[in-house]
Amino acid sequence: MSLLELDGVKVHFPIKKGLLFDRTVGHVYAVDGVSLKVEAGETYGLVGESGCGKTTLGRSVLRLVDITEGSVVLDGTDLAKLPGEEMRRFRRRLQMVFQDPLGSLNPRQNIESILSEGMIAHGIGKDQEERREKIKAILDKVGLPSNALARYPHEFSGGQRQRIGIARALVLEPDVIICDEPVSALDVSVQAQVINLLEELQEELGLTYVVIAHDLAVVRHISDTIGVMYLGSLVEEAPSDALYAEPKHPYTKALMSAVPVPDPEVEDKRERILLTGDLPSPANPPSGCRFHTRCPWAQAERCATERPELRDVGGGHRVACHYAEDIASGKLRLTKGEVVSATREGVEDNPTEDTPEAEAAEADAPAAETPAKIPAQAEKPAEKAVEAEDKAATAEEPAKAEGKAEKAAEAKASPKPEAADEADEAVAADEAKASEEPEKAV
Repeated sequence: MSLLELDGVKVHFPIKKGLLFDRTVGHVYAVDGVSLKVEAGETYGLVGESGCGKTTLGRSVLRLVDITEGSVVLDGTDLAKLPGEEMRRFRRRLQMVFQDPLGSLNPRQNIESILSEGMIAHGIGKDQEERREKIKAILDKVGLPSNALARYPHEFSGGQRQRIGIARALVLEPDVIICDEPVSALDVSVQAQVINLLEELQEELGLTYVVIAHDLAVVRHISDTIGVMYLGSLVEEAPSDALYAEPKHPYTKALMSAVPVPDPEVEDKRERILLTGDLPSPANPPSGCRFHTRCPWAQAERCATERPELRDVGGGHRVACHYAEDIASGKLRLTKGEVVSATREGVEDNPTEDTPEAEAAEADAPAAETPAKIPAQAEKPAEKAVEAEDKAATAEEPAKAEGKAEKAAEAKASPKPEAADEADEAVAADEAKASEEPEKAV
């Protein structure tokens, strides 16, 4: 018999409506018939997109949310039927590491108070001194110093707070620890440290984990068995290596195709399955197969009317699909959706290819710049003429100055009268200097 067994677990939240009298107008089918088994000493990974019911399923195991239907059996005891006080005492064997480490720790309590609170409630340790020694030993295992007992949660980093959450679960010596997104709020380097810590504690203390996550790389690294959830139901379950090597369900195939491969040669040849449509509402799930509205291989005559059961297809590989074998053998063709190259998704082929129009545009580009330079070059003779006129005005010999001024006046478009007096020449010189200064400034 497995250590933890879930059989047909359902968690439905009622939808209330009304001003004076609340009446139930519907239900949100957060978890709708999940059955799985977790062996002692192994890690069971639960994956799926946001809103599929992973966290609700984990909370239902601890009875943090009420179970609508089904059974949760831990070591021969059905937790769904236990009364409140007995369930509270039984929670010592079941603990949870929450997703938000800061939100799950009381900011008004120091670390010693947080860790000893559960020990006092379950009667662990004769006195405070004995409990303090055990807490120090647990902190040493999770990599925290003993002087952290007097500090508060806000004085630690995210990774250290997550270690405190793990230590809080370990001080009660549980059989099963449910890790709800244990590393999603942490940096990549800290994620590796926390995952390695969980593996070391499992080998040392013989713990059993249920890891809830949406990061497929993390789940593959730490899990022995993986279950894939979609819209409140389990659609596929298999050993970790088998699931990643050959997924059977169309939804799992789409998930795995979205995982990038670090090898460039493999990544260039890999194909990506693009799903159509949006995730249906859990308050109004589709009839038949829950995934048939987005499935690329959906068949109208059966998928929309008959809900598939989770069946074994060999080697401990269970899948909830009517046509899993036909899809694997290639008998069924895509009815909708698209399969594209992972490296060319949303990118045009040969984006830098030269076309005749581009070459013609490049050839015309220098010519387009030429007219802009012509006026600047044309201004130079006029500037020289003005400078010559100024020099003529300041020359010592009046005859030479008058001759040069006449030549400069003849070069202009609007010549002056021949009998110009000295006043006109002075005005013309002032106008030439005034027009020269803005041109130099430009």
